[in-house]
Amino acid sequence: MAKTILRRIFNRLLGRLAMFLPGATSLRPALHRLRGVKITGKVWIGDDVYLENEYPENVELQDGAQIALKTIVIAHTRGAGRIVIGKNSFIGTGCLINATTGQTLTIGEGAVIKAATVVSTQVPSYTLFGAADAKPLAKVTVPLAMGTPFQNFILGLRPLDRTGLPACGPERQASAASRNHDASHQDQEQ
Repeated sequence: MAKTILRRIFNRLLGRLAMFLPGATSLRPALHRLRGVKITGKVWIGDDVYLENEYPENVELQDGAQIALKTIVIAHTRGAGRIVIGKNSFIGTGCLINATTGQTLTIGEGAVIKAATVVSTQVPSYTLFGAADAKPLAKVTVPLAMGTPFQNFILGLRPLDRTGLPACGPERQASAASRNHDASHQDQEQ
């Protein structure tokens, strides 16, 4: 059933209010229920959490679910999907939960999602889920300053060696000096 433009506006206004008003276990869940989000039991919704605007009825939060601040939950990508956040699950700060068209994405009971994780697949119950910590990807030789064309930035990227350090430059020299010092120190101990 298609929603009227007034209902769509009302859902968005309630969603915005829920992002900033107090009441992680009271007012925010109540506002989201008014929008159509299925909430069972007591849940915790942090500051600045975005819960699906277009299809709020396709998001379900089960008893004990916690969503930390600045998390985004999107239940559609060019069509409606569905998201179920299971009982006693925890979603860390700054996560993106995204279901695609026709998909039901379930975060299982008791699962813990690491902060800043993108979730677009099922998360089994009682699982710690998240990407490995960020790591260096390349040496920047042309900073992406306001006046720098993106192509110049890309062309200025240099590979890192297997240790994750730039293949050349002061960081590499300092690391080599440190390794040499450590090796000579070990020789003296033997």
